[in-house]
Amino acid sequence: MPTTYDYDLFVIGAGSGGVRAARLTALSGKKVAVAEEHRVGGTCVIRGCVPKKFMVMASEVSHALEIAGGYGWDIEGATFDWKRFLEAKDVEIARLSGIYVANLGKAGAELIHGRARLKDAHTVEVLKKDGSVDRTVTAETILIATGGRPWVPEDLPGIEHAITSEEAFHLPELPKSILIAGGGYIAVEFAGIFAGLGVETTLVYRGPNILRGFDDDVRAHLAGEIERRGIKVVLGCQHASIEKTADGLVSHLENDMSLTTEAVMFATGRTPYVKGLGLEEAGVELTEGGAIKVDEYSRTSVDNIWAIGDVTDRINLTPVAIREAVAFHETRYKDNPSSFDYEAVATGVFSQPPVGVVGLSEAEARRHCSRGVDVYLTRFRPMKTVFVGSDERVLMKLVVDADTQRVVGVHIVGPEAPEMIQLAAIAVKAGLTKAQWDATCAVHPTLAEELVTLKDKQSVAATAAE
Repeated sequence: MPTTYDYDLFVIGAGSGGVRAARLTALSGKKVAVAEEHRVGGTCVIRGCVPKKFMVMASEVSHALEIAGGYGWDIEGATFDWKRFLEAKDVEIARLSGIYVANLGKAGAELIHGRARLKDAHTVEVLKKDGSVDRTVTAETILIATGGRPWVPEDLPGIEHAITSEEAFHLPELPKSILIAGGGYIAVEFAGIFAGLGVETTLVYRGPNILRGFDDDVRAHLAGEIERRGIKVVLGCQHASIEKTADGLVSHLENDMSLTTEAVMFATGRTPYVKGLGLEEAGVELTEGGAIKVDEYSRTSVDNIWAIGDVTDRINLTPVAIREAVAFHETRYKDNPSSFDYEAVATGVFSQPPVGVVGLSEAEARRHCSRGVDVYLTRFRPMKTVFVGSDERVLMKLVVDADTQRVVGVHIVGPEAPEMIQLAAIAVKAGLTKAQWDATCAVHPTLAEELVTLKDKQSVAATAAE
């Protein structure tokens, strides 16, 4: 094995985590290359968070138009142009991808277009589109940041007729009806998107309720609210097969129900993208779930190979991958062993209405807090929609350690929940107590003021709006 290498660092994957690690390392004077088989920007920028948020915002307009009439606006003839939206979305995604490319160049990192695979612990082959080897290079350190890809049941009869979230961003025509299989955040987000754009939408999930892993009150509340928005929710069953007919795609479910829609989308989870990476040749171990196994510093079972982001299946969020990239750089190149703290990481679900969560669910807190928990909960009709006679409700919930009185969980379902949870996360991360939340003066009239005015344990607070 040579003592000198073509690169100090070779990064496989130009998503948010890989790009951040490459930029920091190149700026420190190291010779860095990044290989990307698709467009630069990764899942978040190209086929995930960013285009999805644009779609969410586009679909929310229909609800705003419904409310507008109650506020005195007379809006007639409003229509949605799917193709015009797609063109505008694609222009913006191209702009953002270009910024990623430019920032890599400014930092001095080399961008290599092609699929990379490990030949051994220090050798990387970059493949052309036809699968032939374009070049072979060596690197002292290798960082894998290839993210994840949608999972579908490949043995399901008719699965070839279904799409995933990745194809949903490029549909040539907006379907008149769609069935979405899944109950996680991607499924509920796209259910809201399609319903908001006027598509007859059905959500089918095998579990007893949507958003497995979230607080039970959040799950129940959101299920009710999305049905209020016109989404049909079918729980406790899954596909037996998909049949293509002249009338559309027939989803045959295991409960003997059959539903015909123009499109079927599977949002049944994502898996680490490790296929064809040559991990076995390099000696890199995987977890039982198929993710790259890493230690607290993101180092794999091979000393010079590291991995960050969704391919490690820790907390699969873009900001987490970026923090892991920074920790990698600090550990590997600045002699400052650093690991990301996964406690109290906030997350937003851009369903309609959206969800914001940080910390422990009530069930988790009851398992972790030795002396029990105090729960403060309210459901109320928000000012904006109660004015027009809507029955929509917001849910806010604080979970408090009964012994220390620290607020260990905050759960919000309602308008701007993801925006509120970012600030609530600061308080939870800092370990503030319920008394300190209570001592914070409310901003009135806002939804967020309920977070600092909850006084009754496990209550359903009445408000002046009800």
